[in-house]
Amino acid sequence: MSTTSRPTEKRTAVDHLSFSARTARRVAWESWEFTLAAPSQVRVTNASYGYLKDEHTYVVDVEDCAGVVVPVTCECPADINHEPDCKHKVALATVGGPVVLDAAVSSGTSTDDGRDQSGDLLADFESPDTCPACATLSDLPCWECYQMGVRNLKGENRQ
Repeated sequence: MSTTSRPTEKRTAVDHLSFSARTARRVAWESWEFTLAAPSQVRVTNASYGYLKDEHTYVVDVEDCAGVVVPVTCECPADINHEPDCKHKVALATVGGPVVLDAAVSSGTSTDDGRDQSGDLLADFESPDTCPACATLSDLPCWECYQMGVRNLKGENRQ
């Protein structure tokens, strides 16, 4: 009779997290929404709160740990003030799963839109009119140009 032993290396994002049975139950009972917020960041929303769900939305940072994408930090009070991992990180690892986690990490690796490997705009353009990321979006500005106040939503330069 052979026995199967689990390898010592951690193979899934869930294996990297530490959480209680209570947290696992809450994650299973509640409804979750996931949105890519930035490279290596996912906005996790507890949609169980209905019209108040925006008040229960937190950004979770993810990292690639030896080939496994893992939620590492969350801006919620529970993650900041307590040892075990919060329900937002657990929900991202279990409900969002590898598809959402991998999308968060790969969103910062493309260089065909004028961004470097970390997702930041390359600073080699002379003006907002020559921003390579904005050029791919027709009349809209890229997020960085909009966020920095260089361009408005109509694509017009701000002075």
